[in-house]
Amino acid sequence: MFSQDDDSTGIALGVVFGVIALVVGLVIGVAIYTRNLVQPAAKPVAVSAAAAPTTPAAVASDAASVVVENGVVKFYFASGKADLAAGATEALADVVKGVAAGKKAVVSGFHDDTGDAAINAELAKQRALGVAAALKALGVAEDKLELKKPEQMQGTGSNAQARRVEVTLQ
Repeated sequence: MFSQDDDSTGIALGVVFGVIALVVGLVIGVAIYTRNLVQPAAKPVAVSAAAAPTTPAAVASDAASVVVENGVVKFYFASGKADLAAGATEALADVVKGVAAGKKAVVSGFHDDTGDAAINAELAKQRALGVAAALKALGVAEDKLELKKPEQMQGTGSNAQARRVEVTLQ
């Protein structure tokens, strides 16, 4: 007399447990997959006179990073992305100090030569706006910040080196 109810309850529980097992397996699989593909971010380089310049050769092929070269903070971006690299705050510390001392922060965005030029130009603009937002979040006033469109937006070097935003003090 309980046979039919037990069968449908058993099927329902089996489906529920199967879905739960599938979701758990998917989450674990994605976690393992991303850990094997994503390399740890490069240690951030703080901007300071004592810091040795970091060369663009150290830029990963398709990963976000930030380096300081001759007092210029360079943010490199993954292809098609506008996400800032880890260490952005630390790298911008001396820029913020320079602005507090009366200088102006100039932000310029560049792009690589792959894909549609108009889309690349818009992405370079979004990246520059992201860096400007990071500076504003660190207390840089709007009037001490200049977004400057470079005459030649296509960056030099490899594609990984070309996808960048530069921050200088003037």
